Amino acid sequence: MITTEGLTKVYRSRGREVPALDGVDLHVREGEVYGVVGRSGAGKSTLIRCVNLLERPSAGTVTVDGRDLTALAGRGPRAGKELRHARSRIGMVFQHFNLLSSRTVQGNVELPLEILGLSGGERTRKALDLLDLVGLSDKAKSYPAQLSGGQKQRVGIARALAGDPKVLLSDEATSALDPETTRSILQLLRDLNRQLGLTVLLITHEMDVIKTVCDSAALMKNGRIVESGTVSGLLATPGSELAQELFPVGGEASGENRTVVDVTFHGEAATQPVISQLSRTYNIDISILGAAMDTIAGRQVGRMRIELPGRFEENVVPIGFLREQGLQVEVAGPPAAAPELVKEGAR
Repeated sequence: MITTEGLTKVYRSRGREVPALDGVDLHVREGEVYGVVGRSGAGKSTLIRCVNLLERPSAGTVTVDGRDLTALAGRGPRAGKELRHARSRIGMVFQHFNLLSSRTVQGNVELPLEILGLSGGERTRKALDLLDLVGLSDKAKSYPAQLSGGQKQRVGIARALAGDPKVLLSDEATSALDPETTRSILQLLRDLNRQLGLTVLLITHEMDVIKTVCDSAALMKNGRIVESGTVSGLLATPGSELAQELFPVGGEASGENRTVVDVTFHGEAATQPVISQLSRTYNIDISILGAAMDTIAGRQVGRMRIELPGRFEENVVPIGFLREQGLQVEVAGPPAAAPELVKEGAR
C-alpha cells in the first residue's frame, strides 16, 4: 500500500547540505498498522511528510495505493490535479491537533469536506457520522477550547477520515497525551484499522506504542531505516536491536564459568513453565537476571535473561532443550574460548 524506494531529503541551510533522509526503503502492506520508531532527529517526521508530499523528496520515489506520487509532482496542471486527488485519499493526524479555534468541532471536521466541494447537507451528515465513529457525537457544537487533549485528537482523527482515505498517517499523535488517553487513542486507531480496512503508518518515539498497536515496525537512525519487519518476526531475530528496545532485559554474569542466555518467549511457549522444566530435567540451578513480558496482538510475548552454571560448551544440551520447546535462544556475552560454538548457538 505504501512503498518508498531510495527516498532522500536534503535541506540546505547557510550554504550547507543537511541530509534528513538517506535512501529510505519502506514497504507497508495493505491493512496493517506500521510503526516507525526512533529518537528525535532520526528523520521520522520528514519521512511521514514525504509520504504525502507535504515535503518534496530530493530523490527517490513514493508510491501509495499503486500511484507514484513523486511522478505526479511538478508536472503541470493535469498532474497537479491528479496529485491532489491522490493526496485526498491519505489522512493525516498531527501531534498538536491543528484545530481551528474559531470553528466548532463539527465545523473542524467539515473543513476538508468544504474543500472537496460537498453541499452543506452532505457535510453535516458526514461530519456527524465521523464524530459518532470516534465517540464524540455529543461534542459537535463544542469548541476546541472546551475539549480535553484526547478529545481534540479524536476530532483530528475524524477530520483525517473525512476524505474516505485508504491510508492514515499519524505524526506523533499520542506524544502530547497522558498514558491513559494514549491507550484510548491507540485503541481507536486499531479499531478504525479493523472496521474501515485502513492502512496506518505512524511515527513515534515510544516503544509502548509499537508494542500496543503495531503489526510491523522499523527503527530509524540518522535518516536511515536500520531494521524492519513484523513485530513477532523481530522478536524472533537474534541480535535485533528493536526487540531489545521493546523488551529490555539486563544483568551480568555473577562470576566466572557462567553462561548468560537471552530467551525469547512467544506463542504457546510463553505460557509454559519451561525454565522450571529445564532446571528439573538437568538438575541445575538457574538464576533469572531480568525479564520482561507483555501482550502483543493478543499474544503473550516476553524475553528473559538467565544464568546457567558452567561455560558455554557445558551448556550446549540445556540450550538445545530450550530451542526444542520453541524458544529463541541467544547467548549474551559469549566466552571467547569457543567462538564457533557460540556463533552456532546464537542463531
